[in-house]
Amino acid sequence: MSNNEVKPKEGVSRADFIKKAAMASAAFYIVPRFVLGGKGYVAPSDKLYIAAVGCGGEAASDIRHFATTPKKNAVIAFLCDVDERQAAPRRKEFPNAPFYHDWREMFDKESKNFDAVTVAIPDHNHAIVGLSAMKLKKHLYLQKPLTHDIYEARILTQASQKYKVVTQMGDQGASCDGMRTLREWFEAGLIGDIQKVYCWTDRPVWPQGISWPDAKPAVPKELNWDLWLGTAQQTDYIENLVPFNWRGWWQFGTGALGDMGCHIMGPPFKLLRLGYPTEISGSASTVYNGIFKEGIYPESGPVSSSIKFKFKQPNGKPLDLYWMDGGITPERVTELDPDVNMNEALGDWPGENDFEGCTLFIGTKGKVSCGWGGSHPRLLPLSRNKDIHIPKKYPRVPGDMDGHWWQWVDASIAGYGNMEVSSPFQGYAGPLTETVLLGNLLLRSFNLQQKINRKDPVYGNMESYKFNGRYISLKWDGANMKVTNFAPANQFIKREYRKGWGDITL
Repeated sequence: MSNNEVKPKEGVSRADFIKKAAMASAAFYIVPRFVLGGKGYVAPSDKLYIAAVGCGGEAASDIRHFATTPKKNAVIAFLCDVDERQAAPRRKEFPNAPFYHDWREMFDKESKNFDAVTVAIPDHNHAIVGLSAMKLKKHLYLQKPLTHDIYEARILTQASQKYKVVTQMGDQGASCDGMRTLREWFEAGLIGDIQKVYCWTDRPVWPQGISWPDAKPAVPKELNWDLWLGTAQQTDYIENLVPFNWRGWWQFGTGALGDMGCHIMGPPFKLLRLGYPTEISGSASTVYNGIFKEGIYPESGPVSSSIKFKFKQPNGKPLDLYWMDGGITPERVTELDPDVNMNEALGDWPGENDFEGCTLFIGTKGKVSCGWGGSHPRLLPLSRNKDIHIPKKYPRVPGDMDGHWWQWVDASIAGYGNMEVSSPFQGYAGPLTETVLLGNLLLRSFNLQQKINRKDPVYGNMESYKFNGRYISLKWDGANMKVTNFAPANQFIKREYRKGWGDITL
């Protein structure tokens, strides 16, 4: 640590924190609100003191939203990150927030001094941090996907109810105006009964379909590699793994599905009140770096995939939901002119240069699409949107997507059960995450190899491989978290944590 860096502050009480913050702002937070009065004043008891696990990337966005709530009712009380490079900007921005490298140490020393935890770190450590926070009765904001494994999602869902804490997954689209507009359109019968849904994205935009590199570079001096690994099995550091490219490796990330699935599959899951799928099938690319390979690189997700989820809707009617990534898209809709870019017309936000995702609903009376998270819904053909006069039936979240963060702050201050949030673990975010991760279970089952010997008519005896998990449909027992017709797939429901990192239990 250089001489000009602020050294970590440990063991700071809430009273000390408030005192220092008060001195910095020339305000006495400890004076009761009924004494001070005044419009807009927020007493300490009406503030949410938040410990942030993760400081860079998506975490930076989360912290910024909490620090700028319109009601000024959230305080970034503590910061934690295993990488000094990611932490440095936040430490400068919040100099009164004590900093820790290890979230376990922060929880042990400071749990009496914060009310809630926000977590935005690599997927493989989501569950262990989130569950530990809930066991301390801390309200929890946890980035999507909720967890790395299906089993973890189930446990966190149960924990949110057991420990009675306010939870919110970081899929801000769940709070957007478009989600409410879509519900009003569906209930008004604009597109009839929905029979199919297509979800697609340009992801992955990080390396996938590659083997683990042989080179063993030195770990960056600012990074605590052991803490970064956390629950993952011990492995050597590789170049450019952090802060972003970990997403393509199964032991750390959840691929394209994990990155965007909750955003893009979320609208149909919520609006159509879908439960667990009953069956899942699909395919994935076997072309890696431009070279055809008969084998698969099991450490990494595929370059592209196409997956079909079969659901039964609450009305008893079947629904097929298709997921596509890596450049694969649905068949072009006939309502668009030939020279129109379908991704831009149906999914992109106005003015954005890249395509992140789209959801397309096919009904008996028409079609409707939206961008990721349910944003910017539009009917097809696009000319239909000029004459929509459906009254607003559902209240909007103040702030639209920004309100997703603010809503959780308000609900946490109100207390468990006193205010609704858009993406609670129980009843929505947990089951949605399980469904998204079921797609990864299929893709990983696609890679399971069985070595066989076969006799080639030209080359004689040869070693070859058989892929028993490919091109079959997996039957899913959602209630019991079990594939019922291909047992080897069940190994991907729950992984074993590295020694010393415990397990996920209530």
